[in-house]
Amino acid sequence: MTVLIGRLVAAAVMVLVLATDVADAASRAVTFRSASGRMVSGFLTETDRGLAPAVVLVPMLGRPKDDWQPIADRLAAAGVHSLAIDLPSASLPADPQELQGWHQDIRGAVAFLATLSEVRPGALGVAGASLGANLAAVAAAAEPSVRSLALISPSLDYRGVRIEGAMQQYGARQALLAASVQDPYAARSVRELEKLGSGLRTVLWSSTPAHGTALLSRDPEIARTLIDWFQQTLGVE
Repeated sequence: MTVLIGRLVAAAVMVLVLATDVADAASRAVTFRSASGRMVSGFLTETDRGLAPAVVLVPMLGRPKDDWQPIADRLAAAGVHSLAIDLPSASLPADPQELQGWHQDIRGAVAFLATLSEVRPGALGVAGASLGANLAAVAAAAEPSVRSLALISPSLDYRGVRIEGAMQQYGARQALLAASVQDPYAARSVRELEKLGSGLRTVLWSSTPAHGTALLSRDPEIARTLIDWFQQTLGVE
């Protein structure tokens, strides 16, 4: 089943949404072990609602985990913990096979969240942007505990990280796919990815010319819907 959400957001409305105050949530640095064995650092942003769902946030190539902090703060205000991580490197590795293994850090992040007493069992999600979206899809497909997946500006193939198979494997679980109509490859990828797997695929289209986490900062409606979607699919109480 596919839900298509198409909308044009007036500039004045965007400004009003951007002006909405969201208090900074409590964030702390954490370290955990990747599924590959390496140590990974991240920022854990916690809601004050106690036992709650949690989401892993994965950035674009060359961008820091800090890009996700505005979303992390809003998730906390909405009753969702989050863990933002960096990619293993700010640039692509010389060996393409190494890139294939980058999703192991996300699997490690999912496993780490599952050990926390404040994270509600069975209520885990992953969100990724650009390359982070592709890696998020691969990791979520391999982790049955991931209940919700959000891909912002994904690619069918990002330097060999293909995700058609991952989306098929992800199966009946719910996924959100978002892209700008002015981002041709991401838009084409979303149209193909929404057909894969048997679960609900929610599609968000933006008229804003932006990619990845930049789309979230420049189109407040996409950001707002992402927060609402995780609340609904992870069962915020």
